[in-house]
Amino acid sequence: MKSRLAPTPSGYLHIGNILSFCLTDYLARSYNAPLLLRIDDMDSDRVRPQYLEDIFSSLLWLGFHWEEGPITVADFEQQYSQRHRLPLYEKALTDLRDSGCLFACTCSRKTADLCSCLTKGISFEQPGVQWRINTAGAGLSDSLNNFVVRKKDGMPAYQLCSVVDDLHFRVTLVVRGEDLRDSTRAQLFLASRFPANDFSGILFFHHPLILGANGSKLSKSAGATSVQYLREKNPDRRDLFRLIGRSCGLGDAIDSKEAVAQAFLQSHPFTGS
Repeated sequence: MKSRLAPTPSGYLHIGNILSFCLTDYLARSYNAPLLLRIDDMDSDRVRPQYLEDIFSSLLWLGFHWEEGPITVADFEQQYSQRHRLPLYEKALTDLRDSGCLFACTCSRKTADLCSCLTKGISFEQPGVQWRINTAGAGLSDSLNNFVVRKKDGMPAYQLCSVVDDLHFRVTLVVRGEDLRDSTRAQLFLASRFPANDFSGILFFHHPLILGANGSKLSKSAGATSVQYLREKNPDRRDLFRLIGRSCGLGDAIDSKEAVAQAFLQSHPFTGS
């Protein structure tokens, strides 16, 4: 078994991210499985150097360790950025296109719901088109019907990169929030259109989210729940784990990443799905 931490440097890490990382770390250690740090930086418009630095400083401050992946920002940029795996993504896109399950699309996000490009036969080589996968019969949520695998700028999209990376690094356990269950379904469908692979054998654990005071999903722009803000306010990391414990209804006696995971898994057992 092998698992991964897969933060995106599009904002400062928050306590919801850390809950997921606590569960990932604990389950990996329980199965004596190596842990990979894989940073999803393909969306270059949203990546910022300070967010990259925050990933390393926050994980190390909280006591996380991993067996594979970058150990510094420089190491990440030199060896592990998703840009170094562009040939893998491009091969996957070519395989999908040649298999006949993709179509080119000229629609914007605002007009995507009315898209009829599937039947138009638009050339894949036309400048400014995005590539979508035909998801007919897949039973995906409306927001992921015919989802994009190659963006208009020619770069691979998130769903494709995530699947290719998990296959490339031989990941077999993925822990993520319940809000990403639809993405998991989309990725399983996408992988089924690749040449023979083991993606369907990955164990997924979708955990309930930590919600904000108004019941909404935490945002990386919400400073009061960011690790950076909390660390500057109080350098004792045990207080951050206690905050996670209280936010999850686990009480005040939670003062380590292991304690967070153990208490959380008592009420939300890992079964793999």
